[in-house]
Amino acid sequence: MIEVARGHIQVIAGCMFSGKTDELLRLLRRAEIARRRILLVRPTIDDRTEAEVVRSRSGAAYGSTSVRDPSEIETLAKDAWADMIAIEEAQFFPASLVPIVERLADAGRTVILSGLNTDFRGRPFGPMPELMAIADGITSLTAICTVCGDEATRTQRLIDGRPAGADEPVVVVGGLASEMPTPRRETYEARCRAHHELP
Repeated sequence: MIEVARGHIQVIAGCMFSGKTDELLRLLRRAEIARRRILLVRPTIDDRTEAEVVRSRSGAAYGSTSVRDPSEIETLAKDAWADMIAIEEAQFFPASLVPIVERLADAGRTVILSGLNTDFRGRPFGPMPELMAIADGITSLTAICTVCGDEATRTQRLIDGRPAGADEPVVVVGGLASEMPTPRRETYEARCRAHHELP
């Protein structure tokens, strides 16, 4: 009997401050114990920490490689002989990530992706909806609403302390929109549906 390679796609999704990166790094530490060959990649657009490490807000860290385009992931996985590929901040990649993830899983590899399922407007973010649709497993995480303390499923963007309008750019990494005539202070909060505001 011919043995078929069994790949797997796992998506970790949720709003900001829900612990997505901590969960991803926890799974990678477990995989290390099982002697899996791991490749962790992140998009170059995410420049909040040094390029060669993914770091969570709690301080957990793991070595990573920054990639500009999803097409680089297959080559890196092959060169590293990786049987587990982890992708951080998947929402920042283009839709071309989806068929690459499918090919990796079809080749018998485990692919774990973490990312925001919705943007600050509460709309599906980047390739995340399609990745969740093709996933073999989904871990959906929530945070705590900064207004009422209930379960938060939304990311609230604030500009100079006020809710960002629907016409603001979707992707602003690092929290500062430096292209504006005067820099604006952009921050984010976790909010429940009732306290998520979109002027």
